[in-house]
Amino acid sequence: MTALTRLAILDDYQGIALSMGPWSRLPPGLAVEVFRDTLTDADALAARLAPFDAILAMRERTPFPAALIDRLPALKLLITTGERNRAIDVAHARARGITVCGTPSFGAPTVDITWALILNLLRNIPAEMASLRHGRWQSGIGASAEGLTLGILGLGKLGARVARVGRAFGMEVIAWSQNLTAERAEAAGAKLVDKATLFATADVVTLHLILSDRSRGIVGAEELARMKPTAFLVNTSRGPLVDQAALIEALQSRRIAGTGLDVFDQEPLPPGHPLLSAPNALLTPHLGYVSTQNYTAYLNGAVEAIEAFLAGAPIRELAP
Repeated sequence: MTALTRLAILDDYQGIALSMGPWSRLPPGLAVEVFRDTLTDADALAARLAPFDAILAMRERTPFPAALIDRLPALKLLITTGERNRAIDVAHARARGITVCGTPSFGAPTVDITWALILNLLRNIPAEMASLRHGRWQSGIGASAEGLTLGILGLGKLGARVARVGRAFGMEVIAWSQNLTAERAEAAGAKLVDKATLFATADVVTLHLILSDRSRGIVGAEELARMKPTAFLVNTSRGPLVDQAALIEALQSRRIAGTGLDVFDQEPLPPGHPLLSAPNALLTPHLGYVSTQNYTAYLNGAVEAIEAFLAGAPIRELAP
């Protein structure tokens, strides 16, 4: 049986990890320490984590490239919340004899945030609320979702659920991705179109793609230029899918009506970032996976992963 002595729980922004996880199930000899801040300095991060033989990473808030892994000689078990984490060099960790595990998640909470952004943009809810608080009544006119065209980039598990909600609102749903077929689109209640048609036609464009070398920057100046000036772009997947500089320029020039973003190139978004002052940018701090049910599944799964590792039978190991 393999022993563990110190567990670091990283990036607990809300300070909820200890209250939401069944940590009492862990053996008394395993000390648990929680960190609520994210360290970006490589030396400071390595110094902080070097004493720990087990680490729980919250999603991709702290990356684990090979260079960091090499500076953690005590590390035996690295757990990420969720089923995958592209910020961990899993192959290098495994080559160093480190077990890398994931956890279960709950449902598809990103769909909630996607539709919260879409509906708030269409009906201009934040501005209307601010106007009401300042004594004004009905200061603008929004648009109903019904009758509009929803364009979805990526019709996988999340994209397909977003499509179903769009249909329920009475929207026409069109979709594109590099491997999408007409049959798969139809099965999800959408119509396959080419990329140029999607951007030129949709009243709302929403992204549901995995970030990869092929998808990075898949929405750039050319795609934004095709959009209608009344259209909105929503991204709840990964920030680098969109050329951020091109998006900021499109917002500042009023080339598009607005954007709803839950993800960014740099997270947390630093103070003074140009997106914070961009016109009609509805921004949320990567809340797509942040729900009570999801965090409960994450932290229960993390305890299960530790128990399994201590028993010599690791579970939910990540593939390189």
